[in-house]
Amino acid sequence: EVRLVESGGGLVQSGGSLRLSCVASGFTFERYVIGWFRQAPGKEREAVSFISPGGGATYYSDSAKARFTISSDNAKSTVHLEMESLKPEDTAVYYCAASLERTAVASEFDYWGQGIQVTVSS
Repeated sequence: EVRLVESGGGLVQSGGSLRLSCVASGFTFERYVIGWFRQAPGKEREAVSFISPGGGATYYSDSAKARFTISSDNAKSTVHLEMESLKPEDTAVYYCAASLERTAVASEFDYWGQGIQVTVSS
């Protein structure tokens, strides 16, 4: 059974930090691109950051660059997203997802987690 289990969300003040984690199971971790989308109320789901655990390549959206850092722990099949200097506009449900393709398009992702809430207060 394929599973992506997110943790680490919550409520933080503007300027604060959070660390999201995604533990994967049921598929070959290193073969996939794994990372994060987010969706705020009334908005479309948007790509945030991705990593290829097999090769280390990373992708960051413009909003994530310079503030977020993605990493993988291949021994634990886990991807982390360190988020710093958080802003109220980062408030959203964050979803972990995995794709066999090198892509940032949501429809091309094969597996999804349940999502975790991140709320940044002003």
